[in-house]
Amino acid sequence: MSKRAWVDGWWHRAEPRPSPNANERPDPGKVNLVVLHSISLPPGEHGGPYIEQLFLNRLDWDAHPYFLSIRGLEVSAHFLIRRTGKLLQFVSCDRRAWHAGRSSWRGRDNCNDYSVGIELEGMEGTRFARAQYDMLASLLRALARQYPIAEIVGHEHVAPARKHDPGAGFDWSRLARALRWRAERLPFAVR
Repeated sequence: MSKRAWVDGWWHRAEPRPSPNANERPDPGKVNLVVLHSISLPPGEHGGPYIEQLFLNRLDWDAHPYFLSIRGLEVSAHFLIRRTGKLLQFVSCDRRAWHAGRSSWRGRDNCNDYSVGIELEGMEGTRFARAQYDMLASLLRALARQYPIAEIVGHEHVAPARKHDPGAGFDWSRLARALRWRAERLPFAVR
């Protein structure tokens, strides 16, 4: 892969949608974790503009009754993989996206400081589309070539008391087969 695959933390295969919900990492050289999430807005609905609008602080809070419960939320992820496999990038991987919140992994707090957040369009407990797994595998391989990615975990693993995504519908063993990486990098894949 050419050096042009990444420019300032932006991957050439993703459609850029720069989010204001990001800031500088305390140590940019320590990006070694990927946190997988799931999202649908409103819950259970796919394909609409609302996820993108949320990450860009453009969501009309009055457009759906559910949005009142998240009113004022300022969040982002580095990437969103739509059900079709379409990939959007909201934050440079060199910067800190606001995706994991209060979190900890292997004794290190504040996972946003050293992780890349990837949202999969869908809901925890439901299945994800083949196109999403295909794009996710491509993205993870590209990330591992650019950053010292040691592990891939779910939001449910770094914030277990408050989060449950991507949930039981996410097939960790399928991802492990697609990547063919050492077991240590995918601690939740069934072998």
